[in-house]
Amino acid sequence: MPEETAGFEEKPEVPDGATPEDAAEPKTADSSTEEPAAPAGDSGARSATSAPQDADAALLAQLDQARTALAERTGDLQRLQAEYQNYRRRVERDRVAVKEIAVANLLTELLPTLDDIGRARDHGELVGGFKSVAESLETAVAKLGLQQFGKEGEPFDPTIHEALMHSYAPDVTETTCVAILQPGYRIGERTIRPARVAVAEPQPGAAPKSESGEGDAPSDKDADAPEKG
Repeated sequence: MPEETAGFEEKPEVPDGATPEDAAEPKTADSSTEEPAAPAGDSGARSATSAPQDADAALLAQLDQARTALAERTGDLQRLQAEYQNYRRRVERDRVAVKEIAVANLLTELLPTLDDIGRARDHGELVGGFKSVAESLETAVAKLGLQQFGKEGEPFDPTIHEALMHSYAPDVTETTCVAILQPGYRIGERTIRPARVAVAEPQPGAAPKSESGEGDAPSDKDADAPEKG
């Protein structure tokens, strides 16, 4: 029996064709089932690709918010502008209305004086300095827009005439103003005093005149008369 030499370890047997490093590395039983590790570069590439996409999505979201805010501010500005235009129109309309009311009140106070001037003119008393003052006053009120209306012979209109006297006349075909007791006055389309008139209506039972003005139709007696040969 050979004697074992102390101090020397027994080396494992190395198969033929194997290197010493293969013999030194122990093999595990599950080495054949291990999956290969994913390359480190793949995760980095995916992260680098997803980063620009996230940035684009964030920019699109911010752009949508900006567009929404712009539309809201534009709508607010349009509403504000429309309200301002309506306000300006109301102010202008109110200003014109206040001016017309003030002028109408002033001229209404002057109507009795204008009536006195008219009566003095009808009686031939409008002479001398009084005539100059009266004409100056009439010119001033005309510049303020005062207009006189009302003439004899015009049809009666209850919207601008006030009938103070009533009678019948055979020579009228409708209710007619036959006398102007006080002239009417207006400012533009606004009547500040109606014309006070005397009116006449057609005579009850009177036959209307024909358009040719020849009078009534022939009587039955004339119709029965024999024709001349």
